[in-house]
Amino acid sequence: MKPMLDLKKQYAGIKDEILAMTSEIFESAHYVLGKKGAELEENFKAFHGMKEAIGVASGTDALHLAVRALGLGPGDEVITTPFTFFATVEAIMYVGATPVLCDVDPDTYNIDPVAAEKLITKKTKAILPVHIFGNPADMEKITALAAAHNLKIIEDCAQSIGASLNGKMTGSFGDAGCFSFYPTKNLGAYGDGGMIILRDGEVADEVRKLRNHGSKGAYRHDCLGYNSRLDEIQAGVLLVKWKRLDEYNSKRRENAALYTQLMSDIVKCPTERQGARHVYHQYTIQSPKRDAIQAFLKEKGISSVIYYPIALHMQDALKKIGYKEGDFPVVEKVSREVLSLPMYPELEKDDIRATAEAVRQCLNG
Repeated sequence: MKPMLDLKKQYAGIKDEILAMTSEIFESAHYVLGKKGAELEENFKAFHGMKEAIGVASGTDALHLAVRALGLGPGDEVITTPFTFFATVEAIMYVGATPVLCDVDPDTYNIDPVAAEKLITKKTKAILPVHIFGNPADMEKITALAAAHNLKIIEDCAQSIGASLNGKMTGSFGDAGCFSFYPTKNLGAYGDGGMIILRDGEVADEVRKLRNHGSKGAYRHDCLGYNSRLDEIQAGVLLVKWKRLDEYNSKRRENAALYTQLMSDIVKCPTERQGARHVYHQYTIQSPKRDAIQAFLKEKGISSVIYYPIALHMQDALKKIGYKEGDFPVVEKVSREVLSLPMYPELEKDDIRATAEAVRQCLNG
């Protein structure tokens, strides 16, 4: 079966550097909150033009700690999308706030700012856009909306490291940008990890305290916090890959362009709005015959994945927030029709052609 992602192939190309880096860390005997993590944080600050960057234990923790440090809690409403991974709403609900779900743009699958504005109430304190599949959300409209209604912006950039809108990096538009280093991501560790970028130093101090059991150090604890620190080994791996991030993303874009060239006449291919730089964490097509395509690809030995087959408002865990089938028609249609195809920097062009040809064979009978 041809894989969705081949991390072994990527490792083969950087093996010597990875082993040298990990050996250096092992020799240092310093494994948590050390020089490698600090270097990665500095890189993130510079890359995104933000004042602060803080490594944490996962992308979920990045969202959770950002939401909490920005002061959101019980009685507050946060507008977000139901077309995302479950962690997006978990972070809101962990602090006792209420996720208010909003339908998405039918072309980008990102939160629809026009629909979002209609959901604002006196309880609305923040908006949490997700740059789904690596495609930037309409941050210019979202930032204008937030400014007009005095809302915080927390960007879920778990899939969008290196994506930009009119030259400005995702994660740098709002109050906080939250990243995941899960191994499958465009910048992936060899375990869990995450990063928060912030523009407010006081909020950053709060995050640093929260990630370290509510302590600034010296065994003095100001509040109940968490154990959420990015370890040195993961930071070291990420530093090796960091040097190649633009190369990796450029190759993903090349692969996406070939997919689109080969299939745009038979399925709906990803859309890039003017000024947007999509980094194709996933290459996701849309077709009413999605299930047939997936079955045919499996027969041909080609992997594919449905992200996300059950939208958040249809999940059993979220029944208590009161949504039902039919509330978000665009998301529900997308969930029935999207299919993600193999996508990674090392993907061979012949494999792309074979996948596209299999899709064409399926649809043409």
